[in-house]
Amino acid sequence: MTVQTVADRYEVERTLGGGGMAIVYLAHDRELGRPVAVKVLAETLADDAEIRQRFVREARLAARLSHPNVVRVYDAGEEGGRPYIVMECVDGESVAELLRREGAQGPDRVADLGAQACAGLEHAHRAGLVHRDVKPANLLLTEDGTLKVADFGIAHAVDGTRVTEVGTVLGTAAYLPPEQALGDAVTPASDLYSLGTCLYELLAGEPPFAQETLGAMFSRREAGPPPRLEGVPPRLDAAIMSCLERDPKDRPASAAELARLLAASPETAVTRVTRFDGTVPRRTSLWAAVLAAVAVAAVVGALALREGDEPGTEPVPRGDAPAQDYRNLADWLREQAKD
Repeated sequence: MTVQTVADRYEVERTLGGGGMAIVYLAHDRELGRPVAVKVLAETLADDAEIRQRFVREARLAARLSHPNVVRVYDAGEEGGRPYIVMECVDGESVAELLRREGAQGPDRVADLGAQACAGLEHAHRAGLVHRDVKPANLLLTEDGTLKVADFGIAHAVDGTRVTEVGTVLGTAAYLPPEQALGDAVTPASDLYSLGTCLYELLAGEPPFAQETLGAMFSRREAGPPPRLEGVPPRLDAAIMSCLERDPKDRPASAAELARLLAASPETAVTRVTRFDGTVPRRTSLWAAVLAAVAVAAVVGALALREGDEPGTEPVPRGDAPAQDYRNLADWLREQAKD
């Protein structure tokens, strides 16, 4: 592997970013003729055989995901002792960059972005994957406003290595759920806590527990919940605060449930609905949202009946979120349309 090419297939054009864990390059896929993002594990971490193996294994699991609100993983491998992951190249910016550029966002925008993140997380959770590192830098926005969750599985593969950079530890810890900080089991509810901190930051302009030191951050978190947000629709505020409950059982039951809570506020409107063909309209009517939600419920139901029936196959693990959540969301939207 060289900085000019990766696996003799991906021609590196320039560096997009990087840190103590990995370097991300913009590259051109010679075989398929398309731009891609190639993430290469840092040399310091590549010396650890276990980290190398986990990095590639988790990326291959993430490659099973196919959803408009998830950054696709196309390829993964290892060359010259350094693993690499080839991903969809998202032409846009991260939510972290959006916050630096514009600051706090309005309730409608936050509810919309939150619902899109929930769609991507729900898809991953049903496939048995927990992100473990949901933060603004891992929420990417395309030029048409579609949100895509990035680095599924990759965060898991490098978990425990963030001590390589103090700044990275502090930045990530601001979004870390209590159970993960304590080394307890990480579940889909952990991702919802992290997403809640992102939505809080989008509304307030800063994370709920941001401090200059790790000690101060965790001390503030132990002291109790963050202050409620002023000037925010009560139901939107309640939805976000429910994500920040210390006990995972007190958080929304699933990402689909959180999406329903975000959409339930009469003062806010989730205007972006992913169509059945995978494209995303800029605006949609409520009846279009109903039809889209019902279509998703029908497809999910059909897949649930088909998966695992073929000889020699095993059903894909779906995590803790029941398929009924999609039907509940469709029912809710249908009731709203009657008003």
